Amino acid sequence: MKIKIKICSCLLLVCIVLIQCKQKGKEETNPPDLDTAEYLELCRPQYHFSPPAHWMNDPNGLVYKDGEYHLFYQFYPDSNVWGPMHWGHAVSKDLLHWSHLPIALFPDSLGYIFSGSVVIDHGNTSGFGIDGKDPMVAIFTQHNPVLEKSGSDKFQYQSIAYSNDNGRSFHKYKNNPVVPNPGIRDFRDPKVIWHAVTKQWIMVLAAYDKVIFYNSTDLKEWKRAGEFGIVGDTRLWECPDLFPVKVEGSNEEKWILITSIQKGAPNGGTATSYFVGDFDGKTFTSDPAHQKWLDYGKDNYAMVTYSDIPADDGRVVAIGWMSNWQYAQVVPTEVWRSACTFPRELRLDKVGDDYFLRSLPVREIASIEKNKLDIKPGMITQNLRIMNDFSLAKLDMTFKRPIANTITIRFSNSMNEYMEVSYNPISLKYEIDRSHAGNTDFSDDFPGIHSTDASFIESENIHFLILIDHSSIELFADNGFYTMTEIFFTSVPFDRAEILGNEDTNLLQGMVWELKNTWR
Repeated sequence: MKIKIKICSCLLLVCIVLIQCKQKGKEETNPPDLDTAEYLELCRPQYHFSPPAHWMNDPNGLVYKDGEYHLFYQFYPDSNVWGPMHWGHAVSKDLLHWSHLPIALFPDSLGYIFSGSVVIDHGNTSGFGIDGKDPMVAIFTQHNPVLEKSGSDKFQYQSIAYSNDNGRSFHKYKNNPVVPNPGIRDFRDPKVIWHAVTKQWIMVLAAYDKVIFYNSTDLKEWKRAGEFGIVGDTRLWECPDLFPVKVEGSNEEKWILITSIQKGAPNGGTATSYFVGDFDGKTFTSDPAHQKWLDYGKDNYAMVTYSDIPADDGRVVAIGWMSNWQYAQVVPTEVWRSACTFPRELRLDKVGDDYFLRSLPVREIASIEKNKLDIKPGMITQNLRIMNDFSLAKLDMTFKRPIANTITIRFSNSMNEYMEVSYNPISLKYEIDRSHAGNTDFSDDFPGIHSTDASFIESENIHFLILIDHSSIELFADNGFYTMTEIFFTSVPFDRAEILGNEDTNLLQGMVWELKNTWR
């Protein structure tokens, strides 16, 4: 046993040296693909965020400061599949046009840089600030592969780093980790917020099948405060988030706990869920049986919200990873792999005695809309073309609730590939069928008809708000109560859309906008 431990220690030292040499070279110069990426590859998103090249997954450290929205993200700069995690980094002034920055955080002797969050330390509680300015502090999981291979359960723990130049460079805290592992194998993804009522920092992190809460006054010393989970649930939880939000049309405030789930999603694989409850700085109170889904599609995972959105804005803005762990590493792209959802505003509505989050594209989308087309209302008994010769679009369609026939919008291209978005009045479901949307044979879990139960909100009309890009579709149905995100990989982009006609399809209002490319 001692010999094995000694060998592991030697290997760790070798790895540290290699990582530090690699880090030094990358920090001295910008990786060349940051400035040369043309975003012209087949299926490359044209108005969603994706890295210039290589692998990405969870968005991390979403924070607003001095007019910039920061997007950090899980990034492996040496391959298009998952590997030793770094934090990639980009900034935007409008959540639409992103500028790539050098890698923000590199692996070190404590391990890879897994998911986490970033806060602006107002009042410099940590003491990391200089010249009277508030520092930016990153809180993240470090994953030690050597400890993992040795059989230890303590290979994940929480560390911090700070920046005094708006995230352009980070300095890791000399006394990392700040939250040691108590003996839980899956112990990661800290989200930190400031709790104004108790005047302390709150950390919520995933601990296998539950979340654990910690509190601190300085971001360096943390005490365990409480936990929340579902009794008997053996699913892996990841990427938690915690925030207060006012109920629409009232002064009532509730707390939202977001958790991403590794299996058992509505349409299989991974997805993002949430609970609505109350939080007192230590304990989150909610009925565990009332877990809801933030997105019913196959491809919205690890969705988290922005910190430090200005008070005069007041929105809750979130971004997710647009893929599914069932097939994320084998999707048919090469230069880059994975993208982010379009940024969304989250709103909370009370329906009867229950609460539901709604998701809608952020209002900034209006700045990339062009060539609006109004669709004439009326009964549609024959197929009606509503989009032709452009492939980036926003569609806003309202129909009279059908009695027996499905309302269907079909997207297609010149290669006879197609995808359908529909509402079924018999099953009371919104559906997306990507079975014929190009390349689907890379995973048995990819093709299929995916759906959301749309029975808990009833209205006289059916509403489709759809965003379509070169490899993704996002449906915000019934004013965002039902959301579905799906990716696809066609031979050429979908550049046509039509409403399929039948005796039950009564269009009340229809609008289509072409969307501008945000990368050129």
